[in-house]
Amino acid sequence: MSSAQQTIAKPADRGIQLLDRIDYRLMETRAERDVIYRLRYRAYLKEGAIEPNPDHKITDRFDDMPNSWIFGVYLDGVLASSIRLSISSPEHPLCPSVDVFQDYLQPEVDQGKVMVDPTRFVADPEIAGQFPELPYLTLRLCFVACSFFHADLGLATVRAEHRTFYTRLFNHQPLSPPRLYPGLIKPICLMAVDFPASREKVFTRYPYLRSSYFERRMLFDRRSGAATPALPGSGFPFAQASIAPKL
Repeated sequence: MSSAQQTIAKPADRGIQLLDRIDYRLMETRAERDVIYRLRYRAYLKEGAIEPNPDHKITDRFDDMPNSWIFGVYLDGVLASSIRLSISSPEHPLCPSVDVFQDYLQPEVDQGKVMVDPTRFVADPEIAGQFPELPYLTLRLCFVACSFFHADLGLATVRAEHRTFYTRLFNHQPLSPPRLYPGLIKPICLMAVDFPASREKVFTRYPYLRSSYFERRMLFDRRSGAATPALPGSGFPFAQASIAPKL
């Protein structure tokens, strides 16, 4: 393994131990979501991705869509990061990436594909500096969602300098050149991974990305009309039955 590969692998490997200290919480009340909107503002402002605003919050119409889930990721009981997962399906095709990259994704929508679309991935600037494993543990939710919703594609909208990270770790492939995303200063690119074709390779490399049927249901089965979850024996081995399973 090259020194560059070792640098990439170490935080991911350490994420296995840190997973015991992580709690994924679905943020549903207005008060809970306000905390997330303020975290987004602090994180985006810190990295120069937005202009200051008087509300000190970042939110958009997709936060209230029926096919979006907003999660807070808590480390030792403290909010450390957040991510929003929107599911594009024949029942609810619209999601942030379909809206911004319609020219690339409308053909997939027309074919009835299910796509997991993670957006608004942010981390507390102070905590992120102390725990380089945090991105891996936050993005783990994308793979939990892909398993639950039987996704055809896992999407990623990232800045150009982050494309290599997503390709090396999660096998995402670039689909578009950079373009502006509403509300952000820095342009982003569209990437995607063929989840059915790549999942075993990715899970073998990073076993902690696997999830149990129980965990998937606890995180995502909270609205009528949700996609049918994966059943036991469907190729996704059970982890310990807890929200943060030991692997």
